[in-house]
Amino acid sequence: MAYQRILVAIDLTDEAEEVLAAAMDQASYQETRELHLITVVKPLHHTHGGLDMGAVSASVNLDKQLHDRARETLDQLANEHQIARDHTHLTSGNPAAEIKACAEEIQADLIVIGTHGRHGLGLLLGSTANGVLHGVACDVLTVRIH
Repeated sequence: MAYQRILVAIDLTDEAEEVLAAAMDQASYQETRELHLITVVKPLHHTHGGLDMGAVSASVNLDKQLHDRARETLDQLANEHQIARDHTHLTSGNPAAEIKACAEEIQADLIVIGTHGRHGLGLLLGSTANGVLHGVACDVLTVRIH
């Protein structure tokens, strides 16, 4: 089966290069027509609860700064690897849910995502990789991050 549309889920850390390299190898081998990148910015209010309105206002400002910085980094990475800007996807929310939604929207044949391969049965895959793996209609390739 040749993959025609690969979605590469990256977190914009140094580890993204490992995941992207594996995806590009797969795309080259498969003669893939489209390579898409996605990164998901997790809103601060998802990680820090509470109803302090001053904190909410500050987190909205910080969320925008994080989003802008993520867009800049994603565009730079796409440019370095000759990936069209319209094949880059920057969303906000739950990473696993957003990755699955994007894969469905673009009709991806394969999702490539990194995992740290932590020890223990419950930590075999990271929570995002595990969340993507379950309930998605396409193949998933997990890349062990070294």
